[in-house]
Amino acid sequence: MLREIVSNEIFTVLLVICLVLLAIAKLLYTKRFHDFINIISNFRYLKVYSKDQKFIDGFEAILFTNLLISGSIFGYLLYENFIGEVKDSYTLLFQIAVGFAAVVLSKVLIERLIGSLFSIDNIMDVYVFQKLSYKNFIGVLLVPINATLLFSISISPTILLTILIVFLLINCIGLIASYKTYQSLIKPNLFYFILYLCALEISPYLVIYKLFIDYA
Repeated sequence: MLREIVSNEIFTVLLVICLVLLAIAKLLYTKRFHDFINIISNFRYLKVYSKDQKFIDGFEAILFTNLLISGSIFGYLLYENFIGEVKDSYTLLFQIAVGFAAVVLSKVLIERLIGSLFSIDNIMDVYVFQKLSYKNFIGVLLVPINATLLFSISISPTILLTILIVFLLINCIGLIASYKTYQSLIKPNLFYFILYLCALEISPYLVIYKLFIDYA
């Protein structure tokens, strides 16, 4: 009787790359990395490092690369468990990574453009920094989560949905932190803020979901 052997070689390689990236980030930016890890319980990271931003930041670039890789692995697991069997793992992982990168980077560029058009560059830069920081934090969490899902436990839709809800809550914490920072500006312009949330925070993920379903 022939037994089907499931190979996780590509995921092992990707997880090792993620670990190397995190190790590099911790080695090169030790204090910043420790502040970043406590971002949920302490807003020190957001207050201190949002003031000293660069167009291309090495620390953020490393963490964003980790987010792309770990997010692609988790997206793969979602596809496999909610949509169906994957015929070409490499192609699907690549498509998820490219699609995710395109959405996030496009949003950042649009938000920075809005900041320039309405002369609120400083406000928008801090807002974008805060959002990306929480996304990068999710990318760090995904490394041990992906390893556990791939090699330790039996994956179920319930477990995946629970993880997604936790990530949604973390994103909500990020939005609340931004709201608290600029509540005096948002309150008199609440309608425009809600419009912004619908246009640039919710609709892109609906597009991703639609593409995800159509690909099946």
